[in-house]
Amino acid sequence: MAPPVPASRKRGRGSSAAAPRPWRSSGGPTGGCARRAARRRRRPCCGGCGSSAGRRAAAASTWRPRASRWRRAGRWAGCCPAPRPSLRWRSATAALARKGNNLRTVGAEALGKLLRQNKSIRSLILEWNSLGVWEEGFSFFCQGLGANKFLQRLDLRNNQINHQGAGELAMALKQNTSLQELDLRWNNIGLLGGRALLNCLQSNRTLKRLELAGNNVPSDILKAVEQAMDHNQDRQTILRETQNRAYILSKEVLSLKDEKTKQFLDLMDTIDKQKEEIARSGRLQMTEAALALSEQKVHNLGELLNATKQEQTSMAERHFMELQQQKQEGADREGKLLHDLSAASEKNLLLRNQVDELEKKCKIQQDQLFQVKQDLTNTTAELKLRAVQAEERLEMEKRRFKQSLEDMESLRLKEVDHMTQHMEASERSMQDRIQRLEAIRIALEEELSQVKAAALTERGQAEEELIKVRNQARLEEQQRLEHLEEKLRLMTESRDEAQNCCLKQKQMVAEAQAKANQLSLHADGLRRRIEELQQDLNSKEEEKVTEVNKVKVELQEQIGHLQAERTAQEGLREKISALERQLKVLSSNHREALLDKEGEISLLLEKLRMKEADISRMREEEAQRASFLQNAIMAYVQGSPLGAHSSRK
Repeated sequence: MAPPVPASRKRGRGSSAAAPRPWRSSGGPTGGCARRAARRRRRPCCGGCGSSAGRRAAAASTWRPRASRWRRAGRWAGCCPAPRPSLRWRSATAALARKGNNLRTVGAEALGKLLRQNKSIRSLILEWNSLGVWEEGFSFFCQGLGANKFLQRLDLRNNQINHQGAGELAMALKQNTSLQELDLRWNNIGLLGGRALLNCLQSNRTLKRLELAGNNVPSDILKAVEQAMDHNQDRQTILRETQNRAYILSKEVLSLKDEKTKQFLDLMDTIDKQKEEIARSGRLQMTEAALALSEQKVHNLGELLNATKQEQTSMAERHFMELQQQKQEGADREGKLLHDLSAASEKNLLLRNQVDELEKKCKIQQDQLFQVKQDLTNTTAELKLRAVQAEERLEMEKRRFKQSLEDMESLRLKEVDHMTQHMEASERSMQDRIQRLEAIRIALEEELSQVKAAALTERGQAEEELIKVRNQARLEEQQRLEHLEEKLRLMTESRDEAQNCCLKQKQMVAEAQAKANQLSLHADGLRRRIEELQQDLNSKEEEKVTEVNKVKVELQEQIGHLQAERTAQEGLREKISALERQLKVLSSNHREALLDKEGEISLLLEKLRMKEADISRMREEEAQRASFLQNAIMAYVQGSPLGAHSSRK
């Protein structure tokens, strides 16, 4: 209803207090804004009147629900009557467009109040605003939209609506029963908002068109929304067809009633005429003729009733056939969907089995890699310990040998004087002993060669055992250590024997001091021989050092090979991790695809259920209508005077 119009109207800067002029039924003020502007020195129109010129002039002005905020350049122009304080006063507004006005919280709340109270707006265009920035204002707007039952078209393009705003819109659409077109293009709805809108479409049956382009919504959700829109359109077309059929049937029934009433009136007229004729003539022939005519008309009415019944039966059969066809189509679709479900479940099982096998293989490879790492660490530690022990033993033997040589030289220098006296007597014994010492030296050299050969064989065996049997390396090395300890013990025993022999020689030298002059030559020869022996020992030590170096080099090569294997194993680990990531990605994609397919299947099943419910409801409604028609016709026939006359007969 329109507000009261005061007697006087003020103009000037305080235009917010000006009283509005009476509005016409079309929604605009009385009088032309362009003519008034021409009369007032060609001043531009403020756009408050709602006329075409005013709308063109007010394209850049901002809109607020209060009259004091309808301004252009900060001041009311005065060319038009002051605007109404709220749009709810307009009773015949069919469309409202507010593009690019930067509406936010206050504007959203005002629009919510407008939608709650106004019952005339059918189209609302709010493109290029900022309604979705503030959640409270937009929720209030959505509440007003849910309470409105007259709006049919809503345009919310480029309003910065996020997924939360889409959820509010979904709640409003669940309550709204009049909106048919909703445009949400170029917002920020996303995946969650698309799902919320898709879920609300299950309860909303009036929405025909929903635009979601430019919202980062997945294609499957867009397809589901399109299917829901198609389903709503099909439902509305079916409802329209049923309504049209019901309207046509009601028209036919009314026409039949009119015809029957006309026929009844004609019959009554004829009966009245016949009664008058009977009253005038009083003859029975006229009554019989009238009865014959009435019987013929009753027969004609019965034929008409039979024809209507046949038409109704044919219509019912057609509807029944159409319903059977729809049922068959639904059963075929269900069979296809079940087949797709079975195929998808089989694929899922195969993929799960493959994933389990790959996980088992990865676990086995990880265990193998862990074992190989442990073996590598153990072997490297053992080899390092062996190398350190061998070096320590060599150093100890070198020190002992040097000490023994120094002791021998000191004893020799001390006993040379004593030996010069007893050399003549001990020449023969010394020669024999020298031969014995040479034999001992030869035996020692043979033992050294044997030790070298054994070391070479042991090194080959160690390499083979490292390649083949790594777990038995510790026992064999312990045995080798025991063998080497035994050899060292034998060497110490031989050294002790040599020391004893030296002591005996000292005694013999003390006895042979008298023959020192003769043995000086032999002593020189012995010195030379000792120097040769020392050279031989030095060469043997050098050979030992070279062999030890060779062993170290071989160990380093083995360590390098092991490190290369380790790097290869690390590369295999990286490949395994990449494969695991790929498997995870594939499994996640497959799960998402399964979830999407399950959602589509559930939607299709719900659609089938809804269609079956609609079909059953339509059947019941048609059966009720047919029964109502039959009852009405029978009641009409029985209540008519013709029916009463036939019953009397």
